[in-house]
Amino acid sequence: MRVFAVANQKGGVGKTTTTVNTSAPLASAGRRTLLLDLDPHGSLTSYFGYDPDSIKKSTYHLFQEKSVAPQSMIVKTHVENLDLMPANSALATLDRQLGVQEGKGLVIVDALETLRAQYSYVFIDCPPVLGVLMVNALAACERLMIPVQSEFLALKGLERMIRTLNMITQARGHKLPFMIVPTMFDKRTRAARESLATLRDTYPYNIWDSVIPIDTRFRDASQRGLPLTVINPASRGARAYKQLLTSLLKKLHEEEVNSANSVVA
Repeated sequence: MRVFAVANQKGGVGKTTTTVNTSAPLASAGRRTLLLDLDPHGSLTSYFGYDPDSIKKSTYHLFQEKSVAPQSMIVKTHVENLDLMPANSALATLDRQLGVQEGKGLVIVDALETLRAQYSYVFIDCPPVLGVLMVNALAACERLMIPVQSEFLALKGLERMIRTLNMITQARGHKLPFMIVPTMFDKRTRAARESLATLRDTYPYNIWDSVIPIDTRFRDASQRGLPLTVINPASRGARAYKQLLTSLLKKLHEEEVNSANSVVA
């Protein structure tokens, strides 16, 4: 099981769109893939037609009911091989409810362990704030994607996310690999081009070498509750996300090869 998290401490940067359209090509290729919605806003849950305010079993219950099997919280999407563990808006109350209880930082790790035989890939859509939910996601994933809108204010959100990542790294005892994904890029605007240049200058070793462009078809796809990579795979947005997935899988393969070589050496 390979686990990815999608996070940024700024909303509106394309986290849910990235989660949906990076995971869907894997499902379409026959790989069992699970989406986890850890955002109290429930955008990922709403994307696939479920109501975060009324859904009965959700990721919220992983933190509340140890006796409930994670499998019972999983629902289907309209994409074959792509399942969802939805969010409930009650997730927003978790930090206050749990306080300083120990052992709550590994709830998602433990839940995914019970699902290891069922899924090849897991994608976690994170909330835009640092708290128990983001800590769980970063503890569970092996690679982090940070979508960053190509504009000045989004760069400030990225700085906060990097600080959070550094704190998590200290707690984990080893670095969490991450990839910055420039999103909503409009090459016609000077602001977008300058923001992208700043990203590449500041994070040359952690930024994806391409961009997710502005594409109005993303909106059409979300209204239909389907990934753009499924309903219009030839669109420029869909092609970009397929390219992103290829880059992610290549990075994982390279790391595995390097790790194997170091063991042999």
